[in-house]
Amino acid sequence: MTSSAFHRTITLPAPVCAQAAQHLEHAVQRSIDGAATPWRAFRGADGDDVAFSVPVVEQAAGCLLVLAAESAQNLRPSALRALISVALHLRDAVEAVRRPPVTAGHW
Repeated sequence: MTSSAFHRTITLPAPVCAQAAQHLEHAVQRSIDGAATPWRAFRGADGDDVAFSVPVVEQAAGCLLVLAAESAQNLRPSALRALISVALHLRDAVEAVRRPPVTAGHW
């Protein structure tokens, strides 16, 4: 997973994109607000690593966390863990881009 502060994109591995697309499709089916835009972006991802804009990844992470909260009682524990894992992976990628760079300065 790499990112660029200049272009404000996040590059994600293809397996993460495929899992996100699958979970986002469920979010769209459950009419979770804002899920359609990231679902279309992740669904159209081709190749090994795919770059997405930071807002799309952030929106996807939020929608997946909402889906996890709404589905917690109905999903098997392993399916819920998989859903939360993808959501947190996306959220962590966004936070890594937004985190200020570490500089080696004097205390």
